[in-house]
Amino acid sequence: MNNIFYYVFILPISYLPNKLLYLISSFFYPVLYKLLKYRRKIVRENLKKSFPEKSSEELLIVEQNFYKHFCDLLLESFKGFTISKDQSEKKIRIKNQELVDKYADNGRNVILIGGHYNNWELTAQRMPLVFKHDVYAIYKPLSNKFFDNKMRKSREKFGLKMIPMKTTKDYFTNVSDRPRAIIFGSDQSPSNAKKALWINFLNQESAFLYGAEKYAKDFNWPVIYVSINKIKRGCYELEYKLITDSPNKETYGNIISDFAKLLESDINNAPPYWLWTHKRWKKKKS
Repeated sequence: MNNIFYYVFILPISYLPNKLLYLISSFFYPVLYKLLKYRRKIVRENLKKSFPEKSSEELLIVEQNFYKHFCDLLLESFKGFTISKDQSEKKIRIKNQELVDKYADNGRNVILIGGHYNNWELTAQRMPLVFKHDVYAIYKPLSNKFFDNKMRKSREKFGLKMIPMKTTKDYFTNVSDRPRAIIFGSDQSPSNAKKALWINFLNQESAFLYGAEKYAKDFNWPVIYVSINKIKRGCYELEYKLITDSPNKETYGNIISDFAKLLESDINNAPPYWLWTHKRWKKKKS
């Protein structure tokens, strides 16, 4: 059944030109938002708690714009299966690649840290086309083996290498001829709240994964925030922001706290583009 859905529905859509792709997205929006009401209760609760200063009317506008963006994101993820290098370059612009390249020129590995904001999938897919580092991304394998295989092949098509979460440490300890850049998505709710770092984020006590900071300190890798801005529909701009190039000098929690502040700033600047359907605050500080 999974392979039928992929070959009959997903793959044909992925070959469509952008105009048709976004036409389908616009058609899908009222179905997902008004008819199916996909996770609408979760989205509303998240927005209300994150922006207590906004009126009901303002929150409703953010909510509606989020679902429009979310539909675009779904269709763009389909596009990722067949996207060409030229198409990738047009969709994802890079503002300051030189900030990362200077570390590769000096033989230094780096950690890239970001959140589920704008199109993180196409951004990671695009990176190996311009990086001097070998680029890796940590991920949690899907339980569905068919789609896990298809997603992995799609993500790796331009040279990105996927790291199953359980083997992360191996990629820090193994010796490599080329410098490495490892991508961490660090805004997800941790599985173990007791091991999390708790930060006030979007007006709420929020648990953050500590892994990126731990590895940065253990192996002395600079940490760079990946900021993704939406320029227009289907076009994003990537900007790197240095958090620290001396992680061992940072006090406990500073790196993740700085990441949280940068992500929060991006979200506050354009709220519809974060993944509000995620049950981000399901865990509470004990």
